[in-house]
Amino acid sequence: MSAGHNPAARRIVHAGSGLLALLLKRLSVPQAALVAGVACLFNYFVLPRIGASLFRSAERRRPLESGIHLYPFAVLLLILLFGWRMEVAAAAWVIFAAGDPAASFAGERFGRLRLPWNHAKSWAGSAAFLIAAGLAGWGMLVYMGRPVGEAAWLMAPTACFAAFVESLPWRLNDNLSVPLLSALFLCALIEGDAMRLPVVAAALAPAFAVGAAVNVVLALVFRAAGAVDRSGAAGGFAVGTLTWGFGGWRAFAILVAFFVLGTLATRLGRGRKERLGVAQEKRGARSARHAIANCGVAVVLALLTATAPAPGIFVLAFVCAYATAAFDTVSSEVGQAWGGKPVLITTLKRVPIGTDGAVTLLGTLAGLAAASFVGGLAIATGLMPASLLPLVLFAAFVGSSADSLLGATLERRGLLDNEAVNFSNTLIGALAGVVGALLPVRL
Repeated sequence: MSAGHNPAARRIVHAGSGLLALLLKRLSVPQAALVAGVACLFNYFVLPRIGASLFRSAERRRPLESGIHLYPFAVLLLILLFGWRMEVAAAAWVIFAAGDPAASFAGERFGRLRLPWNHAKSWAGSAAFLIAAGLAGWGMLVYMGRPVGEAAWLMAPTACFAAFVESLPWRLNDNLSVPLLSALFLCALIEGDAMRLPVVAAALAPAFAVGAAVNVVLALVFRAAGAVDRSGAAGGFAVGTLTWGFGGWRAFAILVAFFVLGTLATRLGRGRKERLGVAQEKRGARSARHAIANCGVAVVLALLTATAPAPGIFVLAFVCAYATAAFDTVSSEVGQAWGGKPVLITTLKRVPIGTDGAVTLLGTLAGLAAASFVGGLAIATGLMPASLLPLVLFAAFVGSSADSLLGATLERRGLLDNEAVNFSNTLIGALAGVVGALLPVRL
């Protein structure tokens, strides 16, 4: 703790500022954006002078990385991106306004039991985040006009998702990651008509049972083969069961195709990659963190395919997410092994092999082939029509390029880790597919 820093006052201000979300019911999008913009300027220029005790010493040295400065900026992004569904922006705002200080308080006092995937976080902190965020988000949805029961049904999975995002060992400030991803998740639940889930639950039960049985076997096989470690086996079981349960065997085949492609690409040329110092740790065995980073977006999309009356757009996004993941993994592994000296995507200057954000021509072509395989499998199994393959390849290229850009910028600066970048590129790839599908209609 830095001298003069008052964490209790910081929590009070953080949570209390969430009450301003009540204004979103009365303001138009331009009015709300103007207020958020003024708050950004106030926090940057005025607050350090009148509330110095709210800032940690590191934040005074790097103000643009400060959570206090990013807080109103996150609100501004919520309004600009989700203003067409203002209840989503308001709920996401109070989720991180209430959840973050609750997690911090509980973690400091009762956080002896640490999370296995992030030893900097505790079970007590995550539980406090879940409860505080869930109640605050539910109350905001009701205030914004949602029926009580519907608000509870929407907020329960959203609060769990938000608590999980907050617990991840990412270096991206959670004042950005939690509200933006929570808003996206909640918006997807609403657009995907998640209220239909109780109706289809009975039909999904047999699929979940089959999926669980299949994935127990595969988890044991992949663990014995050294393709996953212990946490990876557990994470893969969860991802696989959810994918089969919500998306069926066709969606599960896409997941398996990505995993097999990634594993083979990681092992090919391993000796050369070890000599270069760029080989995957644990001899390429994937952990739960890898499963979450590469498959988390697709699992949510699989859920939406089960609930949406017209699931086609979510099926397309699902395939695009895995095509992106396959493109990125294969291009990176092949490029490092045989692609020669790469160039940095932001400058096109040659850089050492293994540099974040570096690309090679051979790696890009190999990634395109991997994405084509995923898309072709989706066509062969009847998951999507052949006419969508060019769009899937375009989305995969966009997502993988975004991965390289994030690697060359934010990851190199230590603001994102590799898992956060992988999560982001699958999300961007899925969104690129959706935008590409909807754009001709809007034109």
